[in-house]
Amino acid sequence: MPKAIVLINADVGTETYLLQKLRSTPNVKEAYFVFGVYDLVVILEADSIEALKETITVKIRGLPEVRSTLTMTVIE
Repeated sequence: MPKAIVLINADVGTETYLLQKLRSTPNVKEAYFVFGVYDLVVILEADSIEALKETITVKIRGLPEVRSTLTMTVIE
């Protein structure tokens, strides 16, 4: 099952809203606030690499509150 970790920079003041939105997004298994260079960390798991790609490119990067992302695909 394909997995990925996505680090997200969010617009200032939108972090709480964005965290709630991400936690209700299909294929998002975990989502957290973090301190440091990034604002949020999301752990994804999908049935296929195509579904994982769709979640990252459309459902996460397509959100207007998301300023930038860094995606790390998990290899086992």
